[in-house]
Amino acid sequence: MTARTIRRTTAKSRIAAVGAIAVAGTMLLTACGDQTKNNADDSASAKASDGSSAAASPADLLPADIKAKGVIKVGSDIAYPPVEFKDDSGKVVGIDPDLAVALGKELGVEFQFENGTFDTLVTGLRAKRYNLVMSAMTDSKERQEGIDPETGKKVGEGVDFIDYFTAGVSIYTKKGDDQGIKTWADLCGKKIAVQRNTVSNDLAKAESKKCTGGKKIAIESFDNDLEAQTRLRSGGADAGSSDFPVAAYAVKTSGGGKDFQIVGDQVEAAPYGIAVAKGNDELTAAVKAAMDAIIKSGEYEKIIAKWGVEAGAVTEAKLNGGS
Repeated sequence: MTARTIRRTTAKSRIAAVGAIAVAGTMLLTACGDQTKNNADDSASAKASDGSSAAASPADLLPADIKAKGVIKVGSDIAYPPVEFKDDSGKVVGIDPDLAVALGKELGVEFQFENGTFDTLVTGLRAKRYNLVMSAMTDSKERQEGIDPETGKKVGEGVDFIDYFTAGVSIYTKKGDDQGIKTWADLCGKKIAVQRNTVSNDLAKAESKKCTGGKKIAIESFDNDLEAQTRLRSGGADAGSSDFPVAAYAVKTSGGGKDFQIVGDQVEAAPYGIAVAKGNDELTAAVKAAMDAIIKSGEYEKIIAKWGVEAGAVTEAKLNGGS
């Protein structure tokens, strides 16, 4: 996965800062946008037996059918380390899986991750193959409203987001061979490898339109971020791009740290959100309450610190905070 999103300002993206993994430089990560009120906020309270108002537990807020099954199905593109990926034994690990375990304890259910290509996850959510999507997906107004960011046309009913992290997008090149690339404008006349339907992909398209002298950006898009990294590693592209934590993790781990380097500053900081299909207000309220609970308990902080991404941490779960 890569900057998993639709455009952020011009093209909205996927993740943010890796602290322990951080390659160098200061990370400017800020949560974007005001929070949208919806019925999920009102669901966070319930009547106690004596008729007084009392805060409901996250588990109390879950829809009855999910309580009965004891399972929440999660759609995810499980090829985006360190957010979600498979370890050498084939186990699904990463920031999102660890958060899902903590959320499951609050809700009294098991989160089951199901692998899918990133650009099909929202469709799968609408088709009810999944209850949620956790996949470093950037919360944007376009996604909330079901708008295609390129055409501006409505293509679906949209989704609601529970925001839980903040991230920006980075460019990386082969180590020792940046070809003068420091900014997105420097990519004109060069080739970039990105994951399809991500912020990085959208940013490259938007920047290419600005290029002059016929020097457009050649964009190669792939099903997942690991394929894009392979393309760059083999010399088939001049640069790659993904959310900063993912880019930083690749720089740290690929070839023992000898394959890649990050160039320039990260851009387009925006929130990652857990996506829920419109109309599922009970589930949205339950997941938000569970996220707030693990933030308050300190479990969220432990997970974020484990993966070295403290700079992208949030202090509360917000609804539809993307812009």
